[in-house]
Amino acid sequence: MDKNESQRLQAKSREQRFLNMMQQDFNFAPKIAQAVLSDAQDCLFGQSAHVTPGQMRVVLLKRGAAHGRSLRESATKEVTWTVNAGEEDRQVENERGPIALRRTRLQRLLSEAVEQGAAATQEDIASVLNVSVRTIKRDCAALQKQDIFLPTRGNLQGIGRGQTHKAQIVGRWLRGETYDQIALRAQHSVTCIKRYVQAFIRVVQFHRKSFSLGEISLALQIGETLVKEYLTIYQQNDTPFCRQRLNDQLKRFSTTQTEPKKGVS
Repeated sequence: MDKNESQRLQAKSREQRFLNMMQQDFNFAPKIAQAVLSDAQDCLFGQSAHVTPGQMRVVLLKRGAAHGRSLRESATKEVTWTVNAGEEDRQVENERGPIALRRTRLQRLLSEAVEQGAAATQEDIASVLNVSVRTIKRDCAALQKQDIFLPTRGNLQGIGRGQTHKAQIVGRWLRGETYDQIALRAQHSVTCIKRYVQAFIRVVQFHRKSFSLGEISLALQIGETLVKEYLTIYQQNDTPFCRQRLNDQLKRFSTTQTEPKKGVS
């Protein structure tokens, strides 16, 4: 294909038609028209390249968006939700049944929203999980009876950020609950809980070696927000029992794992 033919095909594209309309019908300068096109593509199609199997992109209200305003007047944010976590979800369903699986997903979606700077409603969760809002309300009530904080938009109103389910699970472990006890109360698989605890131990390990938040985040491939949560749990549970429990795990933890280089962030 020669250059002229390529240019003719480009001129017939939907993108070029949109740019022509912006420039001819609305008198936008070419650079402004291109910026409008880019913003429109991002809003309509999202960042699909970053979505893995089992995930989806959704638009939620931003964390901290004022209550009482119409949705059109409220700030929104596009986030990635892991609706299906694969083997971890299958393990929960096999061990504890479909209701426990739904409640596991509910906690995960709420936490992922908060971690990405958004806040989800019960209606948001119901829509994605394809169940009624009444069902999600019952799930929330059952989990809250077990002292599990759910960072829904309503629960976050007028308070601090609130802990995600990962931080809550780590806190329970640090204060002495077994993996099986946590799995029963939090409706999670033991495998999933162990992964959260191991990540927490690594965070503490690097923190004690004076690594920064950015360095820890990069090394463990988790967000800085979650690193902060884990360090808050570590500091809030500075008791002889918790210190001993943590130190025992740190001694058992492999010392051969690769550590990040200082100054990588």
